[in-house]
Amino acid sequence: MSSPARSPQTTASGAPRAGGAGRLGDRTVSRIGFGAMQLERLQDDRRAAVALVRRSVELGSDHVDTAEFYGHGFANEVLREALRPGDEVVVVSKIGADPVTDGPVPLRLAQRPEQLRASVEDNLRSLGLERIPLVNLRRTDIGPGLRAEGDQIVGIEDQLAVMTALRDEGKIGGIGLSSVSADVLRKALPAGVACVQNAYNLLARDDEELLQLCLTEGVAWVPFFPLGSAFDGIPKVTDEPAVVAVARELGATPAQVGLAWLLHHAPNVLLIPGTADPDHLEANVAAGSLALDESALARLDAATPRPWDNVAR
Repeated sequence: MSSPARSPQTTASGAPRAGGAGRLGDRTVSRIGFGAMQLERLQDDRRAAVALVRRSVELGSDHVDTAEFYGHGFANEVLREALRPGDEVVVVSKIGADPVTDGPVPLRLAQRPEQLRASVEDNLRSLGLERIPLVNLRRTDIGPGLRAEGDQIVGIEDQLAVMTALRDEGKIGGIGLSSVSADVLRKALPAGVACVQNAYNLLARDDEELLQLCLTEGVAWVPFFPLGSAFDGIPKVTDEPAVVAVARELGATPAQVGLAWLLHHAPNVLLIPGTADPDHLEANVAAGSLALDESALARLDAATPRPWDNVAR
């Protein structure tokens, strides 16, 4: 006798999907996933890092964003230890940069096709996988972030050629793009694009047209810096007066309001908030249940977007 079909509103573990259900390529996932970048803050307490990832699964997150350059492979190694096949977590990695220890930022661009292939192999080894479900190509078309120079200026066509070859070889599943313009996305769509990761939040909405293009094309929109950043030059959503006021009225935190606005703003938005703190993790997931009425949304929508300086990520 076959087992009953699982509800799309629950994960493989039976937990309610954090933030509800969304689409990531050909998979149904929770709209609130987990960003692994902050795991590197727990390098001196690996057990705590593993426990944090396990807790994210228990709370109903079933997609995770990672990269080999997050803690020089530490984040990937933690995911390898923490995740189990039965969790059915969609692991999304990122290539286009490699880790470094002796520079002003902890990474350097690696945009050439042979570097992209090598980065995929590095991620496969550290994650302990034979196939990475989805890989984002981190480009430099728009900021904030590093800008390509010299031989690191590579056309999207050449990069997609190696990405699709890796997909055909079964080493990666879906293809995503990060830090791209609308023109680059349009060129890439025929190759099949599962998601776009760009900097975007309540106060940084320059990519509104690109978000709508993704919505039309069935591409998931996965914003990084969803609440701004501690980097100089990037405004913090949690300091915005309208956000603070709505949070006070709802008995929520400003961070929860900022995340909830993104989920309300477009149905193709998937979030990957990162943290190294269990309480913060639970608060992030709880943001998926925060209801914003028309009045609150109108006040938040009216917040004035602000430019930010170019910073590395």
